[in-house]
Amino acid sequence: MRKKKILLLSVSAGAGHQRAAEAIRSAALLKDSQFDVLHLDAMEFVTAGFRKIYTDFYIKLVNKAPALWGYLYHASNEAQSDSTTEKLRRALERLNARSLLKAIEEFQADAIICTHFLPAEMLSREIRKQRLHCPVWVQVTDFDLHRMWVHEHMAGYFAASEEVADRMLENGIPAEKIHVTGIPIMPAFQQKLERASCAPEFGLQAERTTILLMGGGAGLGGLDQVAARLLSQQPDFQLIALAGKNAAALQALQTLALRYPDRLFPQGFTKQVERLMACSDLVITKPGGLTTSECLALGLPMIVNSPIPGQEERNADFLLEQGVALKAYDDISLAYRVKHLLNDTARLSAMRSRAKALGKPDAAARVLATVTADL
Repeated sequence: MRKKKILLLSVSAGAGHQRAAEAIRSAALLKDSQFDVLHLDAMEFVTAGFRKIYTDFYIKLVNKAPALWGYLYHASNEAQSDSTTEKLRRALERLNARSLLKAIEEFQADAIICTHFLPAEMLSREIRKQRLHCPVWVQVTDFDLHRMWVHEHMAGYFAASEEVADRMLENGIPAEKIHVTGIPIMPAFQQKLERASCAPEFGLQAERTTILLMGGGAGLGGLDQVAARLLSQQPDFQLIALAGKNAAALQALQTLALRYPDRLFPQGFTKQVERLMACSDLVITKPGGLTTSECLALGLPMIVNSPIPGQEERNADFLLEQGVALKAYDDISLAYRVKHLLNDTARLSAMRSRAKALGKPDAAARVLATVTADL
């Protein structure tokens, strides 16, 4: 019997959209006898100039001019679809979609899942023009819904929470097309991970209070300065600091670790985040949809900092409202909140329980099951 073909479409503007697609792909590979799965990054099929706008420009904007990005996020959320600006944007996207549409046609998918709004918007038009006939699904990757995610002719939408589902309803998506699954994370986060066995892998003491400081996939932020402040004020914990792919940040952390050889544990890019989280009591992180979903899956309280205006601010609001996170505004407030939480074990325990209750470690499998139910 022919395997069902599932196509995953993401965009490499930030790591979250690709990670969500990879999580669904990994869930499908666990059932490798049933599915033929292909994950495509739409940015691999567009011109260099278009890719620069969607990836390089986005990353520079959110780090160098976050207020401007916040303005653009909210302005585009309120823009009318028939405005001149929106028509020009869609025309530019169509000009850059030809190679991607050709790759989609060649794969002959039985179903398509988009983890970014750009391919969903492109395919909505193809369905309307009757040039695409397979169902297209949309996975929203934040605890918010921007208008650019909402398109006609989609088979269904996957929401991170009940509130996002409600926003989908308010945006005209029929209730029967809305599925509250959570945000897909890798199947590894469903494992029962023992702290006692994970800690020695990284030179950590399993019985010691441990904080995980995450700098994001690009290792953005002055991690060594943050780590130095925390270590100088609080003598009783060990600190894991993730620098991602930022070699300069990793080197600075390694230099700092010489002063704190048994307390600071720098890490570069790793595919073992779930094992590092299993060793941790508290996570300090930017509130990206994927990272915070991983923390929830493992029942980890968070202190969120430096949210990108727009989607990450909404993520932070959700986490604070749910009682699973505190928000730090600068290094001083971060150090204070760490000290406060470590001295309030009852609150930390309550945050841990609430996080575990909110976590959806099986989101990817639930998405896959819904998409393939009628294939």
